[in-house]
Amino acid sequence: MTSKVQVTTRKATLTFLLREGVSSASSLAAFMGISVQAMRRHLRSLELDGLVEASPSSDRPGRPSNLWQLTLKGQNLFNNGIGSEKFALEVLNTIEDTLPKEVISKLLINQSKQKASNYRRLIGKGNLNMRLRKLVQLRNEEGHISEIYQSNDGSSSWFLNAFHCSIRSIAEKYPIICDQELELIRSIFNDCEVMRVHWRFDSGHSCGFQITPNKPNG
Repeated sequence: MTSKVQVTTRKATLTFLLREGVSSASSLAAFMGISVQAMRRHLRSLELDGLVEASPSSDRPGRPSNLWQLTLKGQNLFNNGIGSEKFALEVLNTIEDTLPKEVISKLLINQSKQKASNYRRLIGKGNLNMRLRKLVQLRNEEGHISEIYQSNDGSSSWFLNAFHCSIRSIAEKYPIICDQELELIRSIFNDCEVMRVHWRFDSGHSCGFQITPNKPNG
């Protein structure tokens, strides 16, 4: 019988790997407050379930150690709407069989504009910090698993990271959705400069945006 502690450790391990992308057993153990040996046992159990996988790392001198990351199955555990995502992809595939790609692109752009309008309504007005945190709340409710933090270099920039995409399979087939996500954030924060700083399908394990308030005129 699985104990409550095991379930908690399992969930925390998967969440940590989702946020960090890759990690060693020792880093995970330090985060969890358990021994490296116990952490390795948890990781092997998750590996047997097909949720994590290891790759050797030789960054440090001595015997190579493993770096652990989520498998696609492990990532899908965070997608509560996987059934609706599959349905949406099937609908788009059906539309693609009957309509030109230009029409599909236009439909996706219009959908993004409507979503931006809804976000602006729900977020309302206020200082940038408050609006950003409200956006993160809304995104997390949709299954994106996002976080926001302020730059530590003394600038006024903020960084928005999305560690899990609730529509990943759709975005893989229709990359215009990712382009529209950038435009969506720019539309919501039209008093800021918004840049994409990393992209899941290019490199890394998350999508990230830098949001910097515009300097006042004069």
